[in-house]
Amino acid sequence: MKKGTALLASLALAALVAGNALAAEPIKIGVPGAHSGDLASYGLPSLNAAKIVAAEYNAKGGIMGRQIEIVAMDDQCKPELASNVATKLLSDKVVAVMGHICSGATKASLPIYNEAKIVSVSPSATTPGLTKSGENPYFFRTIANDDDQATLTANFALNSLKVKRVAYIHDNGEYGKGFVENNRLQLEKAGVKTVFSEAINPDAVDFSAVVRKLRREKPDAVFFGGYQPTASKLVQQMKRDRVKDIAVIGPDGLKDEAFIKMAGADAEGVYTSYPSDTSNLPAYTKAVEAHVKTFGTQPGSFFPNAFAATQALLNAIDKAQSTDSAKIAAALRKEVVETPVGSISFGAKGDAAGVGLSIYQIRNGKYVETDYKMTLK
Repeated sequence: MKKGTALLASLALAALVAGNALAAEPIKIGVPGAHSGDLASYGLPSLNAAKIVAAEYNAKGGIMGRQIEIVAMDDQCKPELASNVATKLLSDKVVAVMGHICSGATKASLPIYNEAKIVSVSPSATTPGLTKSGENPYFFRTIANDDDQATLTANFALNSLKVKRVAYIHDNGEYGKGFVENNRLQLEKAGVKTVFSEAINPDAVDFSAVVRKLRREKPDAVFFGGYQPTASKLVQQMKRDRVKDIAVIGPDGLKDEAFIKMAGADAEGVYTSYPSDTSNLPAYTKAVEAHVKTFGTQPGSFFPNAFAATQALLNAIDKAQSTDSAKIAAALRKEVVETPVGSISFGAKGDAAGVGLSIYQIRNGKYVETDYKMTLK
């Protein structure tokens, strides 16, 4: 009798210990992005944002009594690496993903997440098709897509710069080509002449052929689609070859301090779209202060959007009180979250409402927000 009682007690204790161990398992959030290479200036601020938000939750006891664990993976913003990273994150048993950072990498990873029914929230992937088709029910983003960016930049070129003739140059990537083509369609519809449209190799050193075309055709503006390392080389060669009086307009990937550092004075006057300045918001100030305290530096590009993405994701898990993807996705579509980029919510297809978008210009070596802006609805 005593042996039986002891056995039952041992089994009960073992079950209790096992139950507590299970409850204590961390909630793993994957954070894939460019953590090394030329585009690390986009990916590392996002990773830092995720770490800060997770630490804030953990300091308050986590979610459902479980700590948040950030699982960082480096895809260098390369589609061929992103697929492997996504597979590795699933094998590491992440319950959701904050990322990827670049559009091409995001597009490559989504079939893997969709098949596994894993929610991902990107702070910076802007290709419209990621949400337009409705084929990615577990994908969300906290940034305007390229259709919205093109509406802003095309209208700016028409109404403020009064352009009549435009050239288009892109890096042939998912992100760059999409930005340029969306602008071209809107501007041609408005009667603006396309003098030429051309893809360049971002790994090339010499862009003299396309620069000669610009000098010969003398467009009012050139729309550039791509990332800052390529844009830096292009504007430097334009200035070197005395290509003057042509406005340069780019997407949000050009609003990066690394662009100014690399291009120097040659970046002066360049226009770029980017999320509106929300530094007057208490949530923004708090997030930046946390970054300075934790990492000793000011945050970089897309940090506010990544902070918002992580907040929205963890808030959804908390509200759902579950790591079930369907419940997380439903909570994301239902909840309004106060973030460094404002009060945001998500539509049925995953695009964020409440996010602002502005035109910036580089003046005296700094990005200056203009009065040309819009708010997503």
